[in-house]
Amino acid sequence: MLDDILLLIENYGYIALYCLLAVGIIGIPVPDEILMTTVGSLTLEGGPLSFGTSFIVCFAGTMTGMLVSYYLGKTVGKPFLYRYGKWVKLTPQRLERAEGWFKKYGIWAVVFGYYVPGVRHFTCYLAGVSGVALWRYLLYAGSGALVWCLTFLSLGHFIGRNAPMIAGVVHHYLGLCVAIIVVLAGVGGYIYWRYRRKRQRSHS
Repeated sequence: MLDDILLLIENYGYIALYCLLAVGIIGIPVPDEILMTTVGSLTLEGGPLSFGTSFIVCFAGTMTGMLVSYYLGKTVGKPFLYRYGKWVKLTPQRLERAEGWFKKYGIWAVVFGYYVPGVRHFTCYLAGVSGVALWRYLLYAGSGALVWCLTFLSLGHFIGRNAPMIAGVVHHYLGLCVAIIVVLAGVGGYIYWRYRRKRQRSHS
């Protein structure tokens, strides 16, 4: 799927990036974070994309999706989501989870929801359903979108610039990491075996 997305960006540039992020926020299954991280890696010097323009486009696409979701929630409400949401992966289970977030954190759930796949798509709808004032919604949703887009674009830019160094470090310490994992797994297995054996003796 990511290959197809990158092909769209290669053919249609920033327009494709804008549209993909907009529909991704609405609920169409688009790997938003992976997309932005990949786009960030394409903004290196000499790359096909500009970091500044990519950030503006990502932010605009995200806010478009957030506004569409807000107005859908305000106009059609939860019954519509329960009935038709499944077609865009907005299942009743995810809606209930997002409702729990919204009841607990209020409008702040819109900000934190960006970082929780399966929740961010719903918090926008629920803000509309709950009748949150548009200016307040834009303030919180915009602040969250600003940080979210900047975080993953910067991550991709950093990884892209330092990819050879990161690959070298991973290669150098891969054997050590595997050995540590194996040892920890062995110790954990032994402790669990001793615990099970002790319980069996106490019940016999």
